[in-house]
Amino acid sequence: MKKIIELKNITKEYDGEKVLDNVSLDIYDKQFITLLGPSGCGKTTTLRMIGGFTEPDTGDLFFEGNRINEIPSYQRYVNTVFQKYALFPHLNVYENVAFALRLQKVPNKEIAVKVKEMLELVALKGFERKNVNLLSGGQQQRVAIARALIAKPKVLLLDEPLGALDLKLRKDMQNELKKIQQQTGITFIYVTHDQEEALSMSDVVVVMADGRIQQIGTPTDIYNEPENAFVADFIGESNIVDGVMLEDYKVKFSGQIFDCVDNGFDKNEAVDVVVRPEDVDVVEVEKGMLTGVVTSVTFKGVHWEIIVDIGGFKWMIQTTDYVAENEKIGLFIEPDAIHIMKKSEYSGQFGDYSTFSDEIEELSIVDEE
Repeated sequence: MKKIIELKNITKEYDGEKVLDNVSLDIYDKQFITLLGPSGCGKTTTLRMIGGFTEPDTGDLFFEGNRINEIPSYQRYVNTVFQKYALFPHLNVYENVAFALRLQKVPNKEIAVKVKEMLELVALKGFERKNVNLLSGGQQQRVAIARALIAKPKVLLLDEPLGALDLKLRKDMQNELKKIQQQTGITFIYVTHDQEEALSMSDVVVVMADGRIQQIGTPTDIYNEPENAFVADFIGESNIVDGVMLEDYKVKFSGQIFDCVDNGFDKNEAVDVVVRPEDVDVVEVEKGMLTGVVTSVTFKGVHWEIIVDIGGFKWMIQTTDYVAENEKIGLFIEPDAIHIMKKSEYSGQFGDYSTFSDEIEELSIVDEE
């Protein structure tokens, strides 16, 4: 696969605060790659740097092997779709989409063919003469995408473009964007804080925190094989407990010894142990590898989400079997449901659901700088 963009040892500071800290990243042609992380992690700054809207303090950017640090945005083979679509309110749909070609002095007949092609691609055939101010949010976004794609950029940057849409439309547009990327073959670089969005759309996910890349991988790898406690917690739900790797394929945590599928750790090495809520079976107490008391039960439609106190540490379990609050239950964990990670700076910060609530989680999500 051909490498199209390369970031080498990029550092950026604002007001003495390091927003990007020695970031290196390779992006390949025809990929749908997502920069994923919480507010302030550096993902939007990385996108703006690729787009030419800001320059690195140190480090280099390369486009198809050529250094582009000082190349202005309008001279790069890149286009951007922002969360606020920035459509021209005085122009109709046709003229919004045709705008870049008008600037290039493309003949009208050729413009008409390309605008028609783009509107069909984004499912807006017949909307040519519509007033953009009267379109729905999803339709406006489609116009913005068509306008960005009509000049055939080699890379399309998307800065949280679905953030203003309601949940159902957001999910519909996730599918549409992936389909558009596959049909055009253009490299998409997408920024979001939404984990589900990243996992469902991307070929490659780049998880960021504190101005650094924490892990790069396919959605499956990121979810099933997180490299540290931050990634395990940020991608889905995770119970993360302290453990000791007794030997290859044998780990001790929560006072019990378990078989696992991991190896290559030092004997008696302190580790972080990850168990996903959906990978724990609720069993009778006498059959449990661990036992605990249920402290809360929430119905989620397809499953129950329960919090279980195991020796003072609160686990989250997702089960289709109803259990009542204050009930004592057993937990059974298969070896391949246990994932072992090395200790990191994020160890001990995540994985205990003592203070968990959907409301707190939602309030913590804010727009990035």
